[in-house]
Amino acid sequence: MAIREFLRGTVDWTRLESVARAVAERNDRDGVRVEFLDADNWLSTPMVVDDEWFVKVVTPQNSVVHALFTAGRNLGAFSAGTEGFFDHVGTPLALAERELEAVSRMHAVGLNVPRPVDAFEVDGLGVLVLEYLPDFRTFDDLSDAEARSHATDLFALLARMHDQRIAHGDVRGENVLLQDDELYVIDATTVRDEGFVGARSYDLACALAELAPRIGARDAVAAATSAYSVSDVLAAREFLDFVALRPDHDFDANALKGEIEKAAT
Repeated sequence: MAIREFLRGTVDWTRLESVARAVAERNDRDGVRVEFLDADNWLSTPMVVDDEWFVKVVTPQNSVVHALFTAGRNLGAFSAGTEGFFDHVGTPLALAERELEAVSRMHAVGLNVPRPVDAFEVDGLGVLVLEYLPDFRTFDDLSDAEARSHATDLFALLARMHDQRIAHGDVRGENVLLQDDELYVIDATTVRDEGFVGARSYDLACALAELAPRIGARDAVAAATSAYSVSDVLAAREFLDFVALRPDHDFDANALKGEIEKAAT
């Protein structure tokens, strides 16, 4: 078996049927309809159940990949001059429960996230159940003009999250959704409480990296300073080289640094 296939943690249909039956039983339904999503399932196998629930199935292989990603990201944090702040929990169930906990915390303080529903284990698989948002578009799917119109909204949403001492840890276009003209965040990763300050700066750096290619570095920095202090944005600058190493961000780090420095003078 190719290492790439192994790491992706493909789940056979029999086990996925067991997950679907468990979701039906836990919600007092005789049966459910399942639709699989076309997604790059490094960390889970995603599916939609009855057009009502978004379900993530986490395998032991997904847990291994999460541990590898966590170690790599913490090395990147060290390179930015701070201690690593990403956390890893060891089992598929623990990963599902930890994400449910994070989403529940965000939902409880009124942040725009899918409603948390359940987390449980089936046949060694971790299962996370959230509300399904049926009419969303990802931030990646927005036109540049739409991204510009929602730039300050993105930073306002992050600032509300950070004001509650909650960090996301994986801010990128596919983890920000637009529904009914409001932004939602999904797929928050696990961040250590004691590492919150660094994680906040990292979130801000990722948001700047997401917006700069779409609306220009200057306007991205201006949008950030609508919700954050200049000192906060200066702290985010230290993470830009780390963010630039990620394959899901393609931006000119030096241009962003220059605009941040101009904003600070």
